[in-house]
Amino acid sequence: MLALFVAAMLTSPVQAQRAAGLRPAETVWRPAATPPGGVSWALLESTEEITQERSGLIYSKPRFPAQVRALAGRTIKVSGYMLPLQSGARQSHFVLLAYPPDCPFHLNPAPDQFIEIRVSRPVGVDETSVRTFEGKLVLSGADESGVFYKMVEGREI
Repeated sequence: MLALFVAAMLTSPVQAQRAAGLRPAETVWRPAATPPGGVSWALLESTEEITQERSGLIYSKPRFPAQVRALAGRTIKVSGYMLPLQSGARQSHFVLLAYPPDCPFHLNPAPDQFIEIRVSRPVGVDETSVRTFEGKLVLSGADESGVFYKMVEGREI
């Protein structure tokens, strides 16, 4: 019986069940919505990543488009998923991800899909809900560290 089912599946035409123009991961994971008056992840993701391999290591630095460069040093709002960098129920230094983390053992956001955030007052950890933060955007990555965006003087709103 199982053999007949498998044979039918292999000989029947199969059509992907996803919206036109979306990559497979985008049908499951979508970036956090842009808060009112905030910056979209689509804009931040428009930064080009330039990689270079040296001595078996991959180094990454950004090429920021004009719209992103215009945000440097300005106070912005952005929403995303919190990823703690320390242990503890409250954090003052963490990463905000554009997309929900898909695996606790292998996080793989691109450098234009997260912001390293420092807040003046620690915030409670919640890795499953969309959070919104406001602070000064610092464009970084010239040191080839792979961290393109940082937020300083941040606060949750």
